[in-house]
Amino acid sequence: MEWTSILAIYVLFWVISAFIILPFGIRNHAETGVEMVKGQADGAPVNFKPGRVLLYTTLLATFAFILFYFNYTNHWVTVEDIDFFGSIERIRG
Repeated sequence: MEWTSILAIYVLFWVISAFIILPFGIRNHAETGVEMVKGQADGAPVNFKPGRVLLYTTLLATFAFILFYFNYTNHWVTVEDIDFFGSIERIRG
């Protein structure tokens, strides 16, 4: 696998992990009892910590990518293993 492919796949894992991690631990003003600033959205987070999000996102993405890469090199799960409807035979003709 080329290093550019590895980088592109890791970035995809990182972005997906960011969307998974973002909602955890976020509280808005109604939940914390903090007074809102004029013009602020009702759902705006009070305790957003970008460093924590970046760290957890990187950890999750790295773990997921390592699993992906080991599966890629060792062929633990292949397309044939998850082809429940016989699509490969129909495609190959």
